[in-house]
Amino acid sequence: MHANVQPHVLDMRMIESVNNSIRHLSPTEIRSKMKRRSLRRVSIKPSSGVANDMHSGSDWDKAEFVLEELRRQCDTPADLLYRLVEDMVEEMKAGLAKEGGSKDYKMILTYVDKLPSGKERGHFYALDLGGTNFRVLRVSFGQDGSTPVFQEVSIPQEIMLGQHEELFDYIAGKLAEFVSKEDSSYHPRPGCKRELGFTFSFPIKQTSIDSGELIKWTKGFAVEGTAGKDVVQALNEAMERRGLDMVVTALVNDTVGTLAVASLAASKADAGDEVMISVILGTGTNACYVESIDAIPKWKGPKPSSGNMIISMEWGGFSSSLLPRTQYDEALDAVSVNPGEQIFEKLLSGMYLGDIVRRVLLRLAEEAALFGPSVPPNLLIPCILGTPHVSCMHQDKSSDLQEVGRILSNVLGIHETSLELRKLVVEVCSIIAKRAARLAGAGIVGILRKIGRDRSKHDGSSSHRTVVAMDGGLYEHYPLFRAEMKAAVVELLGSEVAENVLIELSKDGSGIGAALLAAAHSKYSRYGW
Repeated sequence: MHANVQPHVLDMRMIESVNNSIRHLSPTEIRSKMKRRSLRRVSIKPSSGVANDMHSGSDWDKAEFVLEELRRQCDTPADLLYRLVEDMVEEMKAGLAKEGGSKDYKMILTYVDKLPSGKERGHFYALDLGGTNFRVLRVSFGQDGSTPVFQEVSIPQEIMLGQHEELFDYIAGKLAEFVSKEDSSYHPRPGCKRELGFTFSFPIKQTSIDSGELIKWTKGFAVEGTAGKDVVQALNEAMERRGLDMVVTALVNDTVGTLAVASLAASKADAGDEVMISVILGTGTNACYVESIDAIPKWKGPKPSSGNMIISMEWGGFSSSLLPRTQYDEALDAVSVNPGEQIFEKLLSGMYLGDIVRRVLLRLAEEAALFGPSVPPNLLIPCILGTPHVSCMHQDKSSDLQEVGRILSNVLGIHETSLELRKLVVEVCSIIAKRAARLAGAGIVGILRKIGRDRSKHDGSSSHRTVVAMDGGLYEHYPLFRAEMKAAVVELLGSEVAENVLIELSKDGSGIGAALLAAAHSKYSRYGW
């Protein structure tokens, strides 16, 4: 699968309009709206008076069969999710017991055992590498009103599939361009270098706060010559080749950065809330959480003063046989760059949801002639339909589903679609998104159970509210997905326990969070944790 073909550009005003229209609603209210709009158990056959000559040869009975099969295969009832939660907890324990103990979870030691205090000062940089683009940021801490400065850079596909020196030289070159625009007030003191927090959102075996060996590439990357090598060393060497006076101070995962930013915000709010978990739901997906060092048998070092260690789960690798997979998921996996791996990620991350929907529509075109006597050529193009398209169609509030028609026409080349056909497409989007959202919710509950935060205060759970920090475009820009995920958490925990679990957006932890951790681990500053 050409996993990194860029989706067509969306009219972002439409997405923003949808966000604004339901932003004020609670998850329950949004879910209620979704139920009213759902086509579940409603016939998709056109009424006898509907004229649509282009699709007059469609086999609507076959289409209904395909849709009902999809509903059944993607169903995520509570009893299934409870069983998945149990599987998750067992895999977490196995991964903490010893290296390689879990077949699914890496349970990576991050060497971050404390979270920010708010005393960090100075100018620090961040490199956020976690998808088809990367960002460079400069953040100034301790200066009121200072606004982070950033630049976003697209990574050419040939570099994503090339040699490791090509990738890191490309990144170092863009870093050099970024700092070349700075005035002298940002230059480092004599004998010092600019300090960089490196958010590297791929599986690594971390050996210290500023070193880590790549385990494998995900998210469509397949860079040769990098597995088993220290990615910090590779970047530092590339920066040296460019003559850039910058050094990596902290290597972090995007989930760890998100946890750091959320924790800092919680400490400033002083409400007594405890940030224990962070989850990224974007191009890819991962989670990290605060674990007691006593629950990590594979940790052989001295006990941290905090008594805790942040664990990066790499939960995208979860592959329980209970996961509700379909023929579309299996076909997508078979042609991916990592067949048989990252199964959980392929069910719920933004990189894949659009293509799952495309594959369902392709079958409807081939077996039910739903879009005319011949298959629309664009439906054969992998990844032409992006998750932003799915979000936009799923959340179309217009009476005639105008946005659905526009995307079908402009992206897939399917013109003159009837309202009934557009409703069918929305239903496909809804089924795939709901499955993904509920699986993500189950993942959160699995972590809460592992750390004993899935019980009420009366049953011995913490008296503080537990914060789950969220980041990533899928979570932020897809309100119906967000509502389904939160509803699943409430369903699995029960309303009493769920009242003490706050699931909140924590913006830009992968950027600002990395700079914050670089400041906290500065080699030159006297400020720290």
